[in-house]
Amino acid sequence: MTSGYSNMMTLRTDRMTLSPCCPADREEFRDLERDPEVMHFLNGGMAVQDGQRQSDVTFLMPEGTEDYVWTARVTANRAFVGWFCLWPESEAVAELGYRLRRATWGKGLATEGALALVSWGFRVGGYDRVFAGTSMRNLASRRVLEKIGMTCVDTFGTGDGERGPVIEKGEVGYVLMRADWRED
Repeated sequence: MTSGYSNMMTLRTDRMTLSPCCPADREEFRDLERDPEVMHFLNGGMAVQDGQRQSDVTFLMPEGTEDYVWTARVTANRAFVGWFCLWPESEAVAELGYRLRRATWGKGLATEGALALVSWGFRVGGYDRVFAGTSMRNLASRRVLEKIGMTCVDTFGTGDGERGPVIEKGEVGYVLMRADWRED
């Protein structure tokens, strides 16, 4: 098993460079959380201000000091795209996550970055399974997960509205096993 922070490396895709995050990324990460559209499927679109950061949230809010979080930038001009993570749940299993600036949506960058992280996870991280979850209504994110080869395997939280109206129809879980992964 080779997973671990010490194995994080800069990853390159056709258009982006993904680098292990650092404290200098903190303000750009927080800008994502201040955008109600970016936060729509996470907390109902409430912009998170610095003083409102809570330890009991169910989603990652990186500060730039976390292991397993990569900052994504356009390679050509270093413009901030967002962040991606491959968070280890165990030595064999990791959770994929990402958050991108609204201006970059619909351009294939989420798929590009997610593929890079899944590839790293299977080749370098030594994971056997990568999973991800999203709101059932977040069709764009669901398409990204399907494009990278993940399969929807679970639905949960189907109606109690505990996290707000945007996910009242539930969440979906996706999985990709190393045995089913094909690196293109």
